[in-house]
Amino acid sequence: MQLFRASIVHFPHQTHTPDDDAIFFEDGALVIRNDTIVDVGVYAEIQNLYPEAQLHDHRGKWILPGFIDSHLHYPQTEIIGQYGKQLLHWLETYTFPTEKRFSERDYAERIAAVFLRQLLKNGTTTGLVFSTVHQSATETLFEQASQLNMAMVTGKVCMDRNCPDYLMDSPALAQRESAELIERWHGKGRNLYALTPRFAPTSSEAQMAALGELAQQYQDVFIQTHLSENLDEIAWVKSLYPDQDGYLAVYDKYHMVRSRAVFGHCVHLTDEEWQRLHDANASVAFCPTSNLFLGSGLFDLAKAQASQVHLTLASDVGGGTGFNLLRTYGEGYKICQLRHTAYSPLHGLYSMTQGAAIAHQLSHSIGNLNPGTHADFVILQPAFDELTQLRLADSRDPQDMIFAMSMLGDDRAIFETWVAGECVYAKQEEMPYAMV
Repeated sequence: MQLFRASIVHFPHQTHTPDDDAIFFEDGALVIRNDTIVDVGVYAEIQNLYPEAQLHDHRGKWILPGFIDSHLHYPQTEIIGQYGKQLLHWLETYTFPTEKRFSERDYAERIAAVFLRQLLKNGTTTGLVFSTVHQSATETLFEQASQLNMAMVTGKVCMDRNCPDYLMDSPALAQRESAELIERWHGKGRNLYALTPRFAPTSSEAQMAALGELAQQYQDVFIQTHLSENLDEIAWVKSLYPDQDGYLAVYDKYHMVRSRAVFGHCVHLTDEEWQRLHDANASVAFCPTSNLFLGSGLFDLAKAQASQVHLTLASDVGGGTGFNLLRTYGEGYKICQLRHTAYSPLHGLYSMTQGAAIAHQLSHSIGNLNPGTHADFVILQPAFDELTQLRLADSRDPQDMIFAMSMLGDDRAIFETWVAGECVYAKQEEMPYAMV
C-alpha cells in the first residue's frame, strides 16, 4: 500500500459544468494498493487511516488522473513536425511512404517503443491509436502496451482504394484480419480493439460493408476514423458516395455511428450531423494542433456543447505537433478564442480525463481517481524552471495551474507517470535514448 501526498484535482462524476464539479484537495492524499486506487481525500483526514502505507511526500506538486489521448497515429511518430501543406498532401507526401516501413516487424517494434515512451513522458496513460494496414504492426503495439499494463485502444487501419498499392488490403482481408485481432486482443488484459477504416475515401463500399458486419457482430469494440476534417476531403467523399446525404451518413449506412464510435476532427459538421452524433451516443475527438498545422479550420466547441456530444481531446500525432495534452488544450483554447467561445482550463482537463473516459465507457477504470479504478495517474511539477517558478509562486488554484501549463509547460512538468500502480516514467531517472 502506498500513500501519495500532493495537491489533487479530478472529476469523480460525469458533468456538463467542469468548472463547478472538479474536486480539489490543496493538501491531498491518494492511496493505492497494488494496481488499484483505495482512497482519495484530505491528507489530514486520511493519513491515520493507513499507517502501514509507504509515504510519497510530493508537497508542491499535483496529482491528476492519467491523460487520455483520443486520436493519434503511432506510425507517424517519426514524421511529426514535417513541413506540409494540407491534409491530402500530408497523406501522400509523408504518411503513406512512412507507413510502408511498418511491414517490417523489427521496425514497428522500434517505433512503438518510442511512441509509448513519449506518451508516458507527457503523462498520457491511455491512447486511441491508429496503427497501419499491417496486422503485425497492431500486434506489436498491443504487446508493448501489455508489458506496461497500459489501457490501450488500437486497431489495424483498413484501406482498399485511393492509397498506394503497398498499403492496400481488400474487403475480405480487412474483415478477416480485424476479426482475428479482436478475438486475440479485445478485452484481454487492458487491451481494447478499434475497427479502423482510415476514412471513407480510402475504403470502398464493399470494405465499409465488411467492417460494418464486424461492428454489428462485436457491439463493444470501438470504431475510430476521421470525419469532416478538411473541405476538400468532404467534397471528395461526396464524389465517391453520391447517394449519401453527407459524410457522416456514409459511416451511418454501415453501422458505424454508435456508442464507442470516435470521430476525429469534425471541423465542418452540419447541424444534422451534430444531432445524429448526439442521438447515437458517439464521440468527437477535438484535435487542435493538427487542425491548425494542416490548416483544416477552427473547431466549433459551442456547437459541440449545444449538441451535447461527447467531447474528447486529442494530439493527432503526427499531423498534431506534440504529445503533451496540456499544451494541446492550450491550442484548443486559442481556437476557441477566435470563435469567441470559452474553453476553461478545467474543461480542458475534463476533456482529457473523466470526460474522455465517459465518452469511451471506461470511467469505471480510468479518467478519475475514484476508489476501485486503476491507479493510472500523473504527478506534475508545474514550477519546473525559473519562469514557471515565478509565474506560479503565489498560485494554488487548479484553473490557474492548468492554464499556465497549457501555455508554458511541456514534458519537463511531468515528474512521474504511474500506470496500474507502477511508476513507468520518472523525470529524475530519464536516460538518453538511442536514435532509432
